[in-house]
Amino acid sequence: MDLAEEQLGYSSFNPVLKERTTFPSFYQIDPSEAPQYLGIIRLLLYFHWNWIGIIAPDDDSGENFIQALTPMLDQNYICVEFTQRTLSEISVYYTGAYRDISLVIAVMEHRTKVVIVSGDSNAIWNLMMPLFRYQRMTKTTPKKVWIVTSQWEFAAVGYIFLWKAVEFFHGALSFRSHASDVPGFQSFLQTLDPHQPKGDIFLKDWWQLVFFCLFKNPDDSPGGLKNCTEKEDIGKLPPFVFEMGMTGNSYNIYNAVYSVVHALHAVYTSGSRRTMMGNGKRFLNVHPWQILASLRSTQFNNTAGEEIVFSENDERSAGYDILNLAFFPNQSSAQAKVGRMDPREPPGKDFTIHADAVVWATQKLPSSRCVESCSSGYSRKVIKEKPSCCYDCELCPEGTISNHTDAERCVPCSEDQYPNQSKDHCLPKNIIFLSYQETLGIVLTSLALFLSLITALVLATVIKHRDTPIVKANNRELTYVLLISLLLCFLSSFLFIGRSRRVTCYLRQIAFTVSFSVAISSILAKTILVVVAFMATNPGNRAREMLGRQGANSILLACPLFQVITCAIWLGTSPPFPNLDFHSSAKEIIVECNEGSVVLFYTVLGYMGFLALVSFVVAFLARKLPDSFNEAKFITFSMLVFCSVWVSFLPTYLSTQGKAMVAVEVFSILASGAGLLGCIFLPKCYIIFLRPDLNSRDHLLRNKQNRNPNF
Repeated sequence: MDLAEEQLGYSSFNPVLKERTTFPSFYQIDPSEAPQYLGIIRLLLYFHWNWIGIIAPDDDSGENFIQALTPMLDQNYICVEFTQRTLSEISVYYTGAYRDISLVIAVMEHRTKVVIVSGDSNAIWNLMMPLFRYQRMTKTTPKKVWIVTSQWEFAAVGYIFLWKAVEFFHGALSFRSHASDVPGFQSFLQTLDPHQPKGDIFLKDWWQLVFFCLFKNPDDSPGGLKNCTEKEDIGKLPPFVFEMGMTGNSYNIYNAVYSVVHALHAVYTSGSRRTMMGNGKRFLNVHPWQILASLRSTQFNNTAGEEIVFSENDERSAGYDILNLAFFPNQSSAQAKVGRMDPREPPGKDFTIHADAVVWATQKLPSSRCVESCSSGYSRKVIKEKPSCCYDCELCPEGTISNHTDAERCVPCSEDQYPNQSKDHCLPKNIIFLSYQETLGIVLTSLALFLSLITALVLATVIKHRDTPIVKANNRELTYVLLISLLLCFLSSFLFIGRSRRVTCYLRQIAFTVSFSVAISSILAKTILVVVAFMATNPGNRAREMLGRQGANSILLACPLFQVITCAIWLGTSPPFPNLDFHSSAKEIIVECNEGSVVLFYTVLGYMGFLALVSFVVAFLARKLPDSFNEAKFITFSMLVFCSVWVSFLPTYLSTQGKAMVAVEVFSILASGAGLLGCIFLPKCYIIFLRPDLNSRDHLLRNKQNRNPNF
C-alpha cells in the first residue's frame, strides 16, 4: 500500500503534480481532465447553451479549472454570466456554509439556466447547504441544470438525511471517470460484516451512520436510535448514499492496484534487484521510484475486460461517462448513463449523448441563451460592448445562405445555384436560352419561316415576270440580289434561336450584318439608278454612261466589302464564343454568345446603320423625281421603316438580357427585313397580279409622253 501511495494518485488535477522535477514519481490514475473539459463544451454545444454560470472551489484546483475552461468557452462563443467560488474545506461540525446563502442568492439572480459545478465532496457540500437554506427561506426550489465534474460523486456524501439537499440536483448531468462492472464486486459487498471489517476500521462507524442504528443499547444514545441488527441490506441504500456498482474513483483505485502488481511482476520476472535471504529464499529489494520504468510500460486487460495503459503524460488513457441524476418524491433516486466522452474513439464517435433519455428538472429541455438562436437564413451580428453571446440576427445578403442556426457568417451559393426564399439552402439555377419549344421561340420561328417563304415567292414571281417593265425598271439584277439578301437575312434569324454553339456564335452576327449590308447596298444602287435615269433625260447628259450599270455594280461590291473586311478582322482577333452567364440573373444561367470584341460588334452595326442612313437620304432627295413606278418613294418609305426599327433596337437591346435580348435582335431583323420587302415589293406584286395593264410597254410610253411632251 505504501508503494502505491508513493506512486499513484487520483482526484487531483493540480498541474503542479505534472512537473517531473518536483514530483518525479507521481502517476495520475484518473483519466486526463482534458477530455472532460472538451466533453463539457460538446455538451453545451449539443444542447445549444451559450449563457452559463460557473461555481468552483476557492483553491488552486478551482482556479485551474476556470483558467482551463474559459478559453475553450470563448473559442466556441459560450459566455459566462457569473463565476462564484465555494469554500473548499469543511468538517462535520461546520455550519457556516449552511447559514451563508449569499452564494445561492447570487446564482438565482442571474438568468442562466445552466451552471457548471467543479469540486470535490467538500465543495459540493458547501453548495448544497446554502441551497437547502434558500429553499426553506423562499419556499422555492432552484430549477437549474447542474453540470458537475468528476471529482465529486453523490455516494461520497454518505448521509441519508441529506435527501432535501441532494434533491436540488434533480436532472443534473455529471461527468464520472469511466467505470465497468468488475465481476464479483457486488458479491464482495454483500459479504461485508461490520463485526469483521477485514482491516477496514471505518466500516462499523459508517454502518451505524447510514442505517441510523447503534451497536449498543439505544438508551445510551441521546437520539434514541435503534440497535443495529447486522441484517441491514446495503443493497437497499439509495445510490446517493451507497452505490452497489463500482464508482469511478473505486474503479481507478482498482486499476491502480493492478497496475502496480503488474509493474512489480515485471520487475520480479526480469531477475533484477533480488536479494538472497538467510533461509535460501529470495525477495524483491526495490524502492518505489525504481518501478517507474516498468509502470510506464504497463499494459494489461483487467477482469472487466478493458485495456489499461498509461499515456506519455503518465496519465491513464480512458474516457468519461455522462450520468443523469434523478431524485423522486418517494425518496428514491436513479443514476442513468446518458452519454460518453472518450478521446480514444475516432472523431464523430468520441462524444455521444442520448438526449431523449435525460430527465430535466424543468420537465423539458431548458434554454439557456443570452438571446434566441439565429435561425437558418440569418447570421450573427456582434453588438459592440456586449458579450459575444448577446448578438443580433441579420438576414443573409442576396446570393448567400446559412443552413444552420447561429451561423457566424453567410456563405455564397456556387455559380450554378441560387438561394431559396428562406435563404437556408441553395437551389440549382435554370438554364435558359431562346429555344424552339417555348412560345416566344415558336412565334419567331414561324414568323421567320413565313417571311422566308414570302420572299421566296416574290423572288419566283420576279423571275417569272423578268421581262415585264416593272421588273426591268431600275435593274432587275439588283432586284434579284435584294430579294436573295433579304431571304438570307430572314434565314439568319434561325442562328439566334436554340442553344448557342461555337459555329452559330461565329456565323449569326456576321451572316446577319453582311446580308443586310448587301441588301442596303442594292437599295442604294437602285436609288442612284433612279437619279441617273432622270439625269439621262436631259440632252447631252452623260450620267447614264458614267453611273449606269457599272456604277451600280461598283456600289453593290464596294459597300459590303468594308463590312466583310471588318467581320474578317473580328473573327481573326476576338471572335464570338458560347458563354454561360451566371451573374446577370439571380435564378438563371443564361446561355449566350459572348460577342468577343464589343468594339468590332458595334462597328459592324454602326456601318450597317451608316449605309441605311445614306440610302434613306439619297432616296428622300430623289422621292419627287419622275419615275414610271414611283420606286424612289417606295424606297424612301422602306428605308424610313428600316431606320426606325434599328434606332429603337439599340436602347431596347441594351436594356434587356438573356433570351429577351436575343428575341429583340431577331424581331428587329425580321421587322426591318419585312419593312424592306413589303414597302418595295408589295406595290410591284400588286401591279403584277392585280393591275397587269399597268405593267405594259404602251402604258410606260404614255407615262413618258405625259411627263415629257417632246418625247
